[in-house]
Order: sequence, then structure tokens, then C-alpha cells
Amino acid sequence: MRWLIDAIYLAVAMITSPIWLVRMIRTGKIKTDWAGRFGCAHPTPATGQKRILLHAVSVGEVNAIRKLVERLAQLNVPPQIVIAATTNTGWARASNLFGRDHQVVRYPLDFSFAVIRFLEAVQPDVVALVELEVWPNFTMACAQRGIPVCVINGRLTQRSANGYRLLGPLIRPSFRRLAFAAVQNQAYSQRFRRMGVPGEALSITGTMKWDTAEIADHVDGADALAAQMGIDRTRPLIVAGSTAPGEHELLVEAVPKGRQLLCAPRKPEWFDQAAAAMPHCARRSRSECGSATGRFLLDTIGELRQAYALADVVVVGRSFGDLHGSDMIEPIALGKATIVGPSVADFQDTVDALLAGDGIIQTDRHSLPVALNTLLNDPQRCRQLADNGRAVIRAHQGATDRHVELIQALLAQST
Repeated sequence: MRWLIDAIYLAVAMITSPIWLVRMIRTGKIKTDWAGRFGCAHPTPATGQKRILLHAVSVGEVNAIRKLVERLAQLNVPPQIVIAATTNTGWARASNLFGRDHQVVRYPLDFSFAVIRFLEAVQPDVVALVELEVWPNFTMACAQRGIPVCVINGRLTQRSANGYRLLGPLIRPSFRRLAFAAVQNQAYSQRFRRMGVPGEALSITGTMKWDTAEIADHVDGADALAAQMGIDRTRPLIVAGSTAPGEHELLVEAVPKGRQLLCAPRKPEWFDQAAAAMPHCARRSRSECGSATGRFLLDTIGELRQAYALADVVVVGRSFGDLHGSDMIEPIALGKATIVGPSVADFQDTVDALLAGDGIIQTDRHSLPVALNTLLNDPQRCRQLADNGRAVIRAHQGATDRHVELIQALLAQST
């Protein structure tokens, strides 16, 4: 079976190479850890502890497991923790968060030889896949080695479920192999079950992203960021985080006259496009200080939290196009009045909870200028939104502890 899967992967890679290869060269992603992507990882040193591999694809998933890693490390009998990430930004974020205390590795492509090489190096006792990432060769290789695999913080959107159904016989065995799937809500649970996860292996735990929200009124490094970029602290600042192409032009037009705008694109390959859409902006990567236009571009990784702390109003990007939204919990936890657009399918539960608690504003492209102007002219409404949002966050916390209990039980059962 694995040779058939490898052949399919190879055929798809060859057919689509004119697309992905050109894109990787254009964005600079061709300069990546190819050895790691083909399963070459430094052998994990033995410590005598049970070993768990936590696989988080990119920055969002890595951030979601911050508290989980902390809680697992604090157990009376803690496991040895190895964190794997797929994307370059995810690997960089994982290294920054966890690299001092835990091994961080690159998750391999799902070719059988890469997976086998990777597992021989890491030798986990248990594997926890964050949100999804149920790959056929990987789960098959784990099953052959007696390594239980589970999904934590599980999420299966309708469009992902539709894609998986097209793969049918190739992907369903991977779901049936799961020791358990701890998912965020009832809709996801039903989709996992339709993919083949037995009902007794499913549990609804909520999302750990609520737990990673650090409710705070001050963030270390925020004042330094403002000084180094030349942001005028006497003038209102709108911070747009995780923005995507097409949104920067929208924001430039929507920001009221005399207000400052800082945009932080979600992906490095979008930095230059954002700069072009924000003429005469001050770019963080070039150490430019001050902007006559009041426009700033945070074209770095790892400083968005500091930028959010400086904001009077936050706009969360990837929600005014067709990219299904970005996480809006962090700015709300920092006490910021927050706006999202209509496209939030990947965070629908979170937005619904915040809207029900009057903790967020949702608007469309046409109404964004009015929403910004209204909030900037009504500090009391901003404080009310932030307070309400923080109350919603507190009410939904607790998923991390539920995941710790499930993982502990699985570790105890592993041989």
C-alpha cells in the first residue's frame, strides 16, 4: 500500500511542479530544510522517559500548544517532549518558544522512506497531531511500530472534509488508526466520525487557543518597538495583524485621516506586496524610523504581540477576502477593541462566541471605514468591547487540561 501512495505522491508532484516549484523559487521557500523534509532528523537522545511527538503544522498550531507543552512538562512523571513543525515560520516559532527545553524537528513529507527515517530518529512512544494532519504513510508506519497516534485540538472544516472524501480508500484507514480524536466542537466530531473515527474514540474538548490567551495590560518590548519604528504615541494607531494581499489597499483607504496604520502580513512572501500597497511606509526589516504618511509595515516574525499592545483598535486580517480568517483571541486578551471581516470560516466558533458576548465587531469591506471611525471616536465603547471579550475568553478556557488527561492516559497505555 505504501508504494502505491508514494507513486501517487510522486505523480502529483511531477504534474504540479510547474506551479509549486516556480512559487517556491519566487517566494524564497526553495531555500528550506530539504534534509529535514525528507526525514533527516538528529537522533533524539534517550532520557528514560516516555517520549511524545507533538506535530504542529505552522505558527497558529505551534502557538496553540504553548500551555499544553508547559503542563506536560510539569507532570509528576513528565514525558520527553519533541515538537515537529512543517512550515519555515512554524519551525522558527517552535524553536523560539520551545527550543531551549525541548527538541524541535522538521516534520517530513509523507513519502514512506522519509517517514521511516524520521521515526527511526525520533522514536516516539506517542504521537499527537495538532488539529489534523492525518497522513496515510505516517499513520501506517506508526501503526506498524505500535506507536499510538491521536489528534488533539481537532478541527476538520467542511472544505477539508470534502477533499478527504475524494481520496476515499487512501485516507479513511488513517482516521481509523487514530487512538482518539479530541476535537473542538460537535460539527468537527461528526466529520471525524464520517471519516472513520469510531464514536468511542471521539471527544469534544473545545479549543486550546482560548487557554493560550495571555490576558495582560502590558507586553514587554512594546515600548521599544514603538520607539524604534517611530510610532507617534500621541496619535491613534490601528494595527492590522495577519493581513493578506488585497487587504492592505483596503486598510489604507479605510483608515480615517490623521490616524496611523501598522500592518503585519501573515506570510513573509507577502511583505513586498504589502509595502507596495502602503506607499512611503516605514518597514521594520529595514530599521526605518518614522513615517510621514503614518503607515508602518511590520515585516518581521515574532513581534505581532508587541504591535497589538500598542493598538487603539485592531483589525484581524485574512478575513476580508477568501482565506477564512485568522486568530483574533490574542488582541482581545490584550484589551483591544477588535474588528474582523466576514470571511472567518476557520474561526467561526470563536467569532460566534465573541459576537454573542459582545466582545468583537464583525463588518464587511464597505462598512470597515465607518466601524474604524466609530471606535476611534468612542473610547468607552472600545473598553466595553475589550472587557466583554476578555470575559468570553475566561469562560471558554480549560481545553488544555482536558487534553493533558487524554494524553496522560495514552502515554500510560503505550509500551
